[in-house]
Amino acid sequence: MATETPTAPDQEAGVSVAENPPRENLVRAVMPGAELRDSGDEGIGLLTGEFAVFDQWTEINSAWEGNFLERISPTAFNKTFAENRAGMKVLYDHGHDPQIGNKPLGPIQELRATDTGAYYEVPLFDTSYNRDLVPGLKAGVYGASFRFKVMREEFVKSPEQADHNPNGLPERTITEARVMEFGPVTFPAYEGATAGVRSLTDEYIVAQIFGSPDRVRSLLGSLVPTGPILAPSTEAAPQGTSSPERREVPAKKFDTREEWLQWISKI
Repeated sequence: MATETPTAPDQEAGVSVAENPPRENLVRAVMPGAELRDSGDEGIGLLTGEFAVFDQWTEINSAWEGNFLERISPTAFNKTFAENRAGMKVLYDHGHDPQIGNKPLGPIQELRATDTGAYYEVPLFDTSYNRDLVPGLKAGVYGASFRFKVMREEFVKSPEQADHNPNGLPERTITEARVMEFGPVTFPAYEGATAGVRSLTDEYIVAQIFGSPDRVRSLLGSLVPTGPILAPSTEAAPQGTSSPERREVPAKKFDTREEWLQWISKI
């Protein structure tokens, strides 16, 4: 049985958040994706394509999200396109590229739902970082991806087996989603695949956390209890000794969480 589930903490639909997949900061990619056309003016090109497809069942197999089937309703983006368009950004690789970072590629000129997916047109800024992307965009080697939050969904935990779901995986139909950003990505498909939809949520989360040492330290610190703490009790053998093996030394003890965080900051 499908249950319409909002994301508010006080679930109106009687299905707990724990029974459903995560809904925040999800990332999906499609291939083929981004395409570059002549913009007809002084710009360097018009980035266009569909960053999402409608009514296509896709298996999500993610360490963070779990294993289930998902599809996007043709009306899922109507509200976000109408109300949140000004807040959306067009980024390359979700802002994680070391050279480009989170610089926007261009303004959103057109954004609408078609019969098949979420269509966009973005005239690229005439910048050095955009010119670096032009050859790959012209060759069609980039996919398209978007980051979003599920606002409403229909979740079937134990569906019957069907042609599209022979293993009877849980099924999620996204009926409303809020889009934060979208744009071209380098690795949109699984290895060996030339088309389809893929979850990039795991990759996004890893890049978010481990791309910033401060985030890692904060995360580690939040996992540590406030009581006495023991640090790892081995260290490298003194220089000049014949044995390359590590040797046991007295464990370092931290009496407060603040001392632990201070030690973490030196890693």
